[in-house]
Amino acid sequence: MTLDLTGARVVVTGAARGIGAAYARAFVDAGARVVVNDLDADALSATAESLGAHAVAGDASSEDGVEALVAAAREHLGGIDVYCANAGVARGGTEAVAEKAWEVSWNVNVMGHVRAARLLVPEWLERGSGTFVATVSAAGLLSIPGAAPYAVTKHAALAFAEWMSMTYGDKGIRVHAVCPQGVHTDMLRSSGAAGRALMEPTAVSPEKVAQDLFAALEDGRFLVLPHPEVAQMYAHRAADPDRWLAGMRRMAGALPPVTMGADWPG
Repeated sequence: MTLDLTGARVVVTGAARGIGAAYARAFVDAGARVVVNDLDADALSATAESLGAHAVAGDASSEDGVEALVAAAREHLGGIDVYCANAGVARGGTEAVAEKAWEVSWNVNVMGHVRAARLLVPEWLERGSGTFVATVSAAGLLSIPGAAPYAVTKHAALAFAEWMSMTYGDKGIRVHAVCPQGVHTDMLRSSGAAGRALMEPTAVSPEKVAQDLFAALEDGRFLVLPHPEVAQMYAHRAADPDRWLAGMRRMAGALPPVTMGADWPG
């Protein structure tokens, strides 16, 4: 198919900077009308002004926040054709991480997607079209040492995207799961010595992630892998889980130590 986004009505969460800002720029450049969202109202306003997008600051994870965002976007755009659930947080540490860090990770990385879909799916089913983009992470496919809340919730985000596709893919709703490894963003820079050692060597730009998303939008591909080698790793994990886990233990042992309960600002 030839991708034509002229006039498409698009929402991007977590769009003040990083991957979300790159998504928004790519959609604007393609002729779409874009609403951007982020908790950082000042940074969001600057990004929106630079892009010619419409800013709706707020929480894209809570039930009230998602309802407010979707209502504001529908009022401004007249409807929503593409929703990019990109907002995310990265919390490092083990099972000992504070309960609040697990709660925030679950709400932002998983329930923000669920709550948006709950509001969008009925409209999309009625008209027979709609696109849901979930920014997940290679951690959702492969896991990641030293960051239990992040690994667990990114697995759940991927599972929800898969469920959306298998349930609604034949009813006009297209779903794309974007699963990069390291990306040059504030999240990577804040990930501590272990995170940087693991992800910086092969990190890509946010613009590369957006380009790969657009390629997947064009050919209807569910899984978006800005690091193609992740596909082979994912296959190895499925083929021989014990061998894969042994390799992950070796890799974790070679990384700088992670403080139990540490947070990665995200």
